[in-house]
Amino acid sequence: MQALPPAASQALRALGENLAVARIRRRESQRAWAKRLGISVPTLIRMERGDAGVSVGIYATALWLMGRVGALPTVAAPAEDKGALESDVRSALKRRAVRSAASVEARLARGKRAKKQVRT
Repeated sequence: MQALPPAASQALRALGENLAVARIRRRESQRAWAKRLGISVPTLIRMERGDAGVSVGIYATALWLMGRVGALPTVAAPAEDKGALESDVRSALKRRAVRSAASVEARLARGKRAKKQVRT
């Protein structure tokens, strides 16, 4: 596996730490929590350290045990995808720039004619 970007590694470490805190707050031992997750204690330890080699399914199951699995789909929700939104805006601006001034004037004139016809 290739090295993760630093921000991704940091996010996984924070997730692992948060999962460890959740386990401790529930007064669950590593052995009991690992059994509930269906994994070994060493894998649980790796997860709590934010190891990228741990399956996303294990992270999802841990979130489920905490009652937080519902938050998982929002992580990549289209409405939160700022990169795609920026791309959409750039595309719209390019399409707008392609139209000539004559084209815009023609559209406006058609709109005025249509409004006059509706009034009469």
